[in-house]
Amino acid sequence: MSIVVFGSINMDLVTRTPRLPAPGETLTAHGFVTTPGGKGANQAVACARLGATTRMVGRVGDDVFGAALRGSLGQYGVDTSFVATQPGASGIAAIAVSDAAENTILIVAGANGAVGQADIAALDDALDGAQVLLLQLEVPLAAVTGAARAARARGVTVVLDPAPAVPLPDELMRLVDIITPNETEAALLTGIAPDDDAAVVAAAAALRARGAGTAVIKLGGRGAFVDDGQTRAFIPAFPVTPVDTVAAGDAFNGGLAVGLDAGLTLAAALRLAAATGAMAVTRPGAQEAMPTRAEVDVLLAS
Repeated sequence: MSIVVFGSINMDLVTRTPRLPAPGETLTAHGFVTTPGGKGANQAVACARLGATTRMVGRVGDDVFGAALRGSLGQYGVDTSFVATQPGASGIAAIAVSDAAENTILIVAGANGAVGQADIAALDDALDGAQVLLLQLEVPLAAVTGAARAARARGVTVVLDPAPAVPLPDELMRLVDIITPNETEAALLTGIAPDDDAAVVAAAAALRARGAGTAVIKLGGRGAFVDDGQTRAFIPAFPVTPVDTVAAGDAFNGGLAVGLDAGLTLAAALRLAAATGAMAVTRPGAQEAMPTRAEVDVLLAS
């Protein structure tokens, strides 16, 4: 059993600031770090830290960031055999994190923008023995759709984190077994803002009506909601004090994939996902914030 992540590999340029600036406003920040990230790479690290055999399919540039990104993935135990290096710049994300643990993110695709048919061919080999494919939207949409198609043909469970929020073609929606938007993404995909419980239920139903097998809407501190056509339930969040929420969604998706790969029920996998996301927000950073399975198990037992 194993998990394959097809997606972005970025270097995160993180500024820490008292609050997020308003348009046109200049603020004095109080910290800056450069750290490996990218939704795809973050989710791969989350899976590996939880003990799952994890392979990454994606691209980096032949710059100094590219070498560091590949090395970081390997350090966390992610198989990088299917990560290609190409001429030019690696992807970057410019992130501002406030003292209230809120964040804004700007992405420059770099090598991620070149992910395409060659990487789908590499994915076909990477999927050997895999149970779950994790997808996001920081690489070209055509490549994401092709990857989902390849996984579906092999009977591999397709989990899509539809971030950053963009409209999705119906074909991709029909190829997805589990879609995991946050509130903003769910609103864009359905036209329903999940501001209250009734709207959350309606948005999840609308996602399923578009073809996704199961809808899981991430609700931040309110937990999550799942609709698989038979069960509709709110998944409570674990009470923690957040320090940095930048890795929350990626940690949640990693925990979900690990649970599915291990053969847990969907309910149990979602509880693992919620605990993984909760642990990740208690420390700063993205990949370095991902918890181990032992840490998550302590929270699950509390």
